[in-house]
Amino acid sequence: MATLAHAPSRSTPATGPDSSPGAPETAASIRYLGPNWYAAVMGTAIVANAGAVLPLTAPGLRVAYQVVWALSALMLLTLLAARTVHWVRHRDQARRHLLDPAVAPFYGCLAMALLAVGGGTLAVGREVIGEPAALAADAALWTVGTVVGLTCAAAVPYLMVTRHRIEAGSASPVWLLPLVAPMVSAALGPALVPHLPAGQCQAALLFACYALFGMSLLATLLVLPLVLSRLIHHGPLPLALTPTLFLVLGPLGQSTTALANLAHAAPGVVDASTAHAMAAFAVLYGVPVMGFALLWLAIAAAMVVRAFRNGMGFTMTWWGFTFPLGTCVTGAAGLALRTGLGAFDGLAVGLFTLLVTAVAVAGARTAVGLARGRLLAPPRPVTA
Repeated sequence: MATLAHAPSRSTPATGPDSSPGAPETAASIRYLGPNWYAAVMGTAIVANAGAVLPLTAPGLRVAYQVVWALSALMLLTLLAARTVHWVRHRDQARRHLLDPAVAPFYGCLAMALLAVGGGTLAVGREVIGEPAALAADAALWTVGTVVGLTCAAAVPYLMVTRHRIEAGSASPVWLLPLVAPMVSAALGPALVPHLPAGQCQAALLFACYALFGMSLLATLLVLPLVLSRLIHHGPLPLALTPTLFLVLGPLGQSTTALANLAHAAPGVVDASTAHAMAAFAVLYGVPVMGFALLWLAIAAAMVVRAFRNGMGFTMTWWGFTFPLGTCVTGAAGLALRTGLGAFDGLAVGLFTLLVTAVAVAGARTAVGLARGRLLAPPRPVTA
């Protein structure tokens, strides 16, 4: 869910050991590389993952998905290396990120980036590297991503309560990021079920994914009213943060995807009556939630248009348009499979078109910003 790149907090200082006038530019760049950058990996990977479930058979599409998956994998490896250097060389800044309520939630993006690339490896990468290697990679990335996601889902709220100083009325859609990570695990875990030994192992993973679904859903239901209350009582978000409104789509689309995938994996793992109930639950939950997702999409899009008219420029928050849209694509595709309605196929294709456009624009603007050295410069305060 998965969203997503942060605009710096008002409290984030632009000073530090490597931000002095005489510090090398490369050191300063690494210093200000935050966890929000994993959102670019998520947004890229979801294109391949979503495309793989669409009813499109045009020549070359499968190859295109494989190229996008390979790009996302390369981005993930590069970013993991860079963030390791960041933690080694700039531990003070890394600690500051954890203690900043505007930045800490983005650690959920790390988990979702691992999960998204892992899911794409099994979905489309197996045709490139072979199924045994793809399965091993997905199993490893899903396991690590799930552990990281569960850690973030518990640790970030703990820090918000005990260490962060959060002003009244400052709830943000960014708060959803660590809470959605377990839902991504729930959506991608079912693909591993058939590869486990039949019996207890398969059933354990299936029901574990339902538990991940539940913990993420209930936590999300606690935060969403706070976000809506903030918007109603305090007005629109600052311009740079307006794209984060799309993050609300993440838990909606991802939960619909998770239930559809779990229902697909259930036959043969649980008894027939339970599998039938899971299939019914996927539809009875997914259709209303997808309806609300479309309503929120309309509201968020209107707010984005307003922000553009008021002068919103490019920031890394534009990656917030991507992963959440991708989860709605996979959710709609899952409903099409469960219901047999072509309308859901059409919805999935339409949303996928928006997704590809958003990723292309965000990717191009990010490349230009990196080339010009703007995106890794010391952060500036967010203004309305």
